[in-house]
Amino acid sequence: MMITKQTKDLQNLDYLSGKVILIDKPANWTSFDVVAKVRRLIKIKKVGHAGTLDPLATGLLIVCTGKKTKEITNYQDQQKKYTGIITLGKSSPSMDLATEILEKSLPENLTEEKIFEVRNKFLGNIEQIPPMFSAIKHKGKALYKLARKGKEVEREPRQVKIYSFEITKIDLPDIHFEIVCSKGTYIRVIANDFGNELGCGGVLSLLRRTEIGDYKVDDAYKMNEFSSMFEIMENN
Repeated sequence: MMITKQTKDLQNLDYLSGKVILIDKPANWTSFDVVAKVRRLIKIKKVGHAGTLDPLATGLLIVCTGKKTKEITNYQDQQKKYTGIITLGKSSPSMDLATEILEKSLPENLTEEKIFEVRNKFLGNIEQIPPMFSAIKHKGKALYKLARKGKEVEREPRQVKIYSFEITKIDLPDIHFEIVCSKGTYIRVIANDFGNELGCGGVLSLLRRTEIGDYKVDDAYKMNEFSSMFEIMENN
């Protein structure tokens, strides 16, 4: 494979002084997996990401290197845009497809009007109870570690803001959506609470982050593309 100017430019950046790298995180990678891979490729230790994506989710991950890691909070504070699918008639401990699914029946009188009526309840400032399957700490231990042991602890509700919640397609049991929200919003919790409002449960069956502030996933490197450009240089 040819070494392009883009490959050379990427290889020669001063990552220690600080760079922002946009990565399109693939499914089944943790956000830490991406950071670890970038750290290995650019050969510096100081690398972090601005906002975790669940392993099953895909999309925009902002990775900061060197001195830019001091600005991570600035990126985390920006509003996020997601697309995805809520599947009704299911529930799970993790509120997505990562844990055992419990099947439920859809209401016989479920209409599009009712779905949009429930959607309206999730606009503006809302309160969410963080899921047990999350990285939030309780007495120094991540909640997901307790959840895996079958334990549950009380969690305080948190206020988040939903700037827009568009339902782009209804193909029951699937509801396709686009959400713009504040930092700290758990889309899995919206899927769960949305289904509960309809009386049938719901899980997040697909999630993709498309924007963080002015940064867009369309401008991001695919993980395999980013890796390949460094591996090309190493092999020449």
